[in-house]
Amino acid sequence: MTISRDEESRKMRRVSSNPEETRSIGAEFARNAPAGMVLSLIGDLGVGKTEFVKGLALGLGIEDQVTSPTFTILHEYRGGRLPLFHVDFYRLRAEMELDEIGFDEYLNAGGLCAIEWGDKFANRLPSDSMKILFSIDAGCRREIVW
Repeated sequence: MTISRDEESRKMRRVSSNPEETRSIGAEFARNAPAGMVLSLIGDLGVGKTEFVKGLALGLGIEDQVTSPTFTILHEYRGGRLPLFHVDFYRLRAEMELDEIGFDEYLNAGGLCAIEWGDKFANRLPSDSMKILFSIDAGCRREIVW
C-alpha cells in the first residue's frame, strides 16, 4: 500500500495492490470519520468501492458481513461506533427513486453514509460530501483519491 499527499491539491492518495489493502484503507479512513459524513464513491465497475466500504465497516467496529447493495439499493449496518449506510445509485434510473427509499432520512441519521456511483445524483448529496475517486492503474493496482 502506497500513501502520498499531493501538496498542490491537498488530496490524499492511496494505492492498493489487493482487496485486503483496499479494506485496510477504508478501515483507517473510518476510524476518525465524524457522524453525518457522506462519501460519494466514484469509479468504474470492479475498482474496489465495495471493498472500501467493507473496510469502513471494520474501522467502525461493525461485525456484519458487508455486501454490495447493487440490487437492494441500500444496506444498513449497526453495532459499531456509528451506523453505516451503504447505498448504490448504479441501478437507479430517476432521482425520484431516492425519495422512495427515504434517502434524505439516511443522510440525516447521524451515521456514515457511503454512496457508490454517488456522482449519478450528485445534486442530492450535501455540499460538504467527500468525493472518493477509484481507478485502476496500468499495473492493475487500485488508486483511491480523496
